[in-house]
Amino acid sequence: MKKRHLCKFYVALSMFLLVNPSYGVSNANADKVSSIPKTHYLAANADNIRWGNIGVGKPVLTVNSGDMVTVETVTHHSGDDYERMIQGDEGVEDIYHWNETEQNVENRGPGVHIMTGPIAVEGAEPGDVLEVKILDMKLRPNGNEQYAGKTYGANVASKWGYLYGEMIEEPMKREVITIYEMDSAGGTDYAKGLYSYKWTPQTDPNGKIHQTMDYPGLIVDPNTIERNNDVLKDVQIPVRLHFGTMCVAPKEADIVNSVPPSYYGGNIDDWRVTEGATMYYPVSVPGALLSIGDPHAGQGDSELNGTAIETSLTGDIQIILHKKASLNNKLSDLNFPLLENENEWVIHGFSYANYLEELGENAQQDIYNKSSIDKAMKDAALKTKAFLMKGMNLTEDEAYSFMSISTDFGITQVVDANWGIHAVIQKKVFGESERKLVQLRTSFEQFGSVVEWEPAARKITIRYNGNTLTAEIGEKTADFNGEKIQLIAPIEMIDKQAQVSEYFVSFYKAKMTIKM
Repeated sequence: MKKRHLCKFYVALSMFLLVNPSYGVSNANADKVSSIPKTHYLAANADNIRWGNIGVGKPVLTVNSGDMVTVETVTHHSGDDYERMIQGDEGVEDIYHWNETEQNVENRGPGVHIMTGPIAVEGAEPGDVLEVKILDMKLRPNGNEQYAGKTYGANVASKWGYLYGEMIEEPMKREVITIYEMDSAGGTDYAKGLYSYKWTPQTDPNGKIHQTMDYPGLIVDPNTIERNNDVLKDVQIPVRLHFGTMCVAPKEADIVNSVPPSYYGGNIDDWRVTEGATMYYPVSVPGALLSIGDPHAGQGDSELNGTAIETSLTGDIQIILHKKASLNNKLSDLNFPLLENENEWVIHGFSYANYLEELGENAQQDIYNKSSIDKAMKDAALKTKAFLMKGMNLTEDEAYSFMSISTDFGITQVVDANWGIHAVIQKKVFGESERKLVQLRTSFEQFGSVVEWEPAARKITIRYNGNTLTAEIGEKTADFNGEKIQLIAPIEMIDKQAQVSEYFVSFYKAKMTIKM
């Protein structure tokens, strides 16, 4: 009997500690909004995309700061397996439609990627910074009922791959396409190799023969290839959904190749640009003009053979405009694409920080012959030093030492003309100044959420705007509207209080703002 009363006492105490706001610290950086931002849906079809151009263009959608957008993105490699990646999908069929008499998207180039957008942001001006939170990413199910429940992607060992022409088997110069299969609903978290084939000359609807994969969106004739059905047997490739290309429009040219990345973002090809991440881009044209595409299901640092697992995805994003006059030390004078997530800051450097300006009139052609890992490393190092000095208030000597002993530099990609190096800075080494913990209940209730606590199960339920998030203390997964998801971080119990970071609060506030 004594033990039972003691148990009831501790249950009551734990409920009090979780509920009582005086025991927690409110989220000082939470947005004070009086109304729920608008949610938009941007479908991928021939009217809402541009193929290979990320320059200034007529927006297909205009949003206000804080708005949410569900955006469909389609891979430019869908033609590598028409039956599995195009057939039966109305939007993809619309984009790829091309016969002897008509071509729905005629202007393919100067780059290769299918870019959804551009999205204009009300009030965005040069000098501002555009923040893009990636709230959710899901595979796009294929449209062919024969393969229901599956999504497919293609990896191409291409002529722009790092080792092209240096293979030891004949033919030494070869392009090989490997098709991967995934569970559309995410029931499994891996991709498996389905089959591969060597590129053979393909004839487009205009009668032109393509000896190599030299034109975006060519549809491979299955009768011209020989399949290898024994590929990567028993190997499970981790699925890491991300946007290979996301950017604002640069100011230097109206038509801009989607392949080389630069200060405005673009084809960064960093697998960290995924759900849970936030990107910051310097705005250089009115409206910012955000474009999103090149969706990937898996990629390693370097993207060595030329591509990732190129697939089609749908993502939920929040777009926030930071005006120049109110930028903090980390964002003021931002001149590169900056990534933030729960635990890290990631700085992106390139062979040329602004190749369009540095290489002059023929920059979009010359960049392909001028890439250098050495230059990319120097660019990343200089940007990182400046970020640490201005954003973290370190002296130059402190920043230089910190970079050597604690910053992880890595090769982002060596295949996108303007090669990339990234630098990863762990927030935790700076303590609360970079990863401040706050009381969960206070932080979520201050914007209208209902928070419930089940002491026996150590389970917290957050309800907001028709959405429900349920998680157990210390667990990496949670239930979101009946679906199992990966949390960006576990909920912690510290001094008998449920605590999360300010970033956690900001992210899930945005995610739960979208009406499901």
